[in-house]
Amino acid sequence: MLDDGDPRTVNRMLERAAHLSHAGIRLLDRNEKATWKPWSEIRERALRVGAGLRRLGIREGERVALVFPTSWEFFDAFFGTLLAGAVPVPLYPPVRLGRLGEYHRRTARMLERVGAAVVLADRRLRRLLGETIHRARPPHGCRLPSALPPGELVPATVSPDDLALVQFSSGTTMDPKPVALTHRAVMAQTVLLNRLWPDRPGLRHSGVSWLPLYHDMGLIGCIFPALERPGPLTLLPPEAFAARPALWLRVISRYRATLSSAPNFAYGLCVKKIRDQELDGVDLSCWRLAVNGAEVVVPEVLRAFQQRFAPWGLRREALTPVYGLSEAALAVTFSDRHRPFTSRRFDRGELAAGRVREAPEGVELVSAGRPLPGFKVRIADPGGRRLGPDEVGQILVKGPSLMTGYLDQPERTAEVLGRGGWLVTGDLGLISADQLYLVGRIKDLLILRGRNHAPEEVERAVDAVEGVRTGCAVAVSWLPEEADGEVLLVLVEVRREIPPAEGPAIAERCARAVLAATGLIPERVVPLLPGSLPRTSSGKLRRREALRQYLAGELAAPAPVSPRQLAGAMARSAAAWARWSWERR
Repeated sequence: MLDDGDPRTVNRMLERAAHLSHAGIRLLDRNEKATWKPWSEIRERALRVGAGLRRLGIREGERVALVFPTSWEFFDAFFGTLLAGAVPVPLYPPVRLGRLGEYHRRTARMLERVGAAVVLADRRLRRLLGETIHRARPPHGCRLPSALPPGELVPATVSPDDLALVQFSSGTTMDPKPVALTHRAVMAQTVLLNRLWPDRPGLRHSGVSWLPLYHDMGLIGCIFPALERPGPLTLLPPEAFAARPALWLRVISRYRATLSSAPNFAYGLCVKKIRDQELDGVDLSCWRLAVNGAEVVVPEVLRAFQQRFAPWGLRREALTPVYGLSEAALAVTFSDRHRPFTSRRFDRGELAAGRVREAPEGVELVSAGRPLPGFKVRIADPGGRRLGPDEVGQILVKGPSLMTGYLDQPERTAEVLGRGGWLVTGDLGLISADQLYLVGRIKDLLILRGRNHAPEEVERAVDAVEGVRTGCAVAVSWLPEEADGEVLLVLVEVRREIPPAEGPAIAERCARAVLAATGLIPERVVPLLPGSLPRTSSGKLRRREALRQYLAGELAAPAPVSPRQLAGAMARSAAAWARWSWERR
């Protein structure tokens, strides 16, 4: 690892790693064919791209947008941009051809917000970016790294306080914001992560990741620690994992990886999709740290994953829930890495009122652990007043890897960093026994009958309904015309093989599941075609945008649920709710 006296820059980190032949990246394609490159070769390739950017006229400090799949060209472009003294801005590639219009609008706004001087992309994606480039008009257009002008490069001298990258926040509640991170910030995060899993005699850590490289969990959480350690890292394309989740576990076993991270949905997908015969010869006893973050961690998913893969050697203590966000470079809290995850049940009504009280039949929340060294976490009311351990409020964070702000957006920056250096995260949570529990997003809250409810609880309820796609449900509250209060709307994508005529039955089953789990009655449950719900670049569902598209009639339903059918389903749910309420008296 880097000594304390070394410059805290990614450029220096790459230079040091290039002197070690045993460290590098292994890249698998969809057919599981592996290619290996040491950091020395990765740096040499990047120097050629950096030289090309200089010859093109890119100046130090200018922003270079990168649109690549998981590939060697991503590393050429990312590190080449840094070596040229410019600032890389990784963006997500178009993945759903049926929604290119939305992609062009959204990505063009991102390019405009960062003032991108040029876009680098691979040959296939460049053909799809025409409309995006036409809208944003970056001065140097869209280029292939291999087609940049040839030349020699003397690497730029960068300081720890220069920008290392700009990454866009997920934008689940609004348009994504450009998070500006310095070399000092990303290096602080990188060193903190590596200190969590130090090498020791007989145990040399290595990683496996399928996470997209434009996402902080994939780039800062996987690539940078492997570079700083330095140690071997195996990557596979995200689309390969999505098509065959068993590939992830097979690769961990094959290369005896000790570290691998994923959002909660990925663990649930493995439970549902992987067959025993796909795990022939797999041994997961090497997996020491299975980080679960980037979205709400569901206790049922953790337990199911533990039980499902214990026969293949999965350790109970491997599953490690965490909390973090883009504005902090990545991680803020980590649960205990040497013990199984912990959870507690809290009274649902008390949480809705902003108070904390444990209840045996309450909602179960997973501990996200304690702050990383150098970080502080507190719970505050909307005015910033610090709350006690028996209160729910917004999560504030202070630490060494916070962003400098949203790029060229001083007003937005002041809104979230204007409280004495505390970052206002926009998340709701509570602290109990010195551990953080995440309750939900402030702007995604369901406000029903004057009380606040977490949408995740509703979405988890319908996730288990037969015919609903895993992780493809959205719960929002809204105020229809002439209504006397906000009502609950649930949008669910149905599985591809479900016939359209099944829509009403699925809607009713979802309403009953929500009622049983939360006591809430959806005003409407709308079945949708697969892929209809809008998502962020990191794959998170965008609830407010889904509501906007629903109200505008832009979402695709397999078959409309008639008002009569819906009324019948809601009436049956209301009757069930009445019985449920009476039984609880």
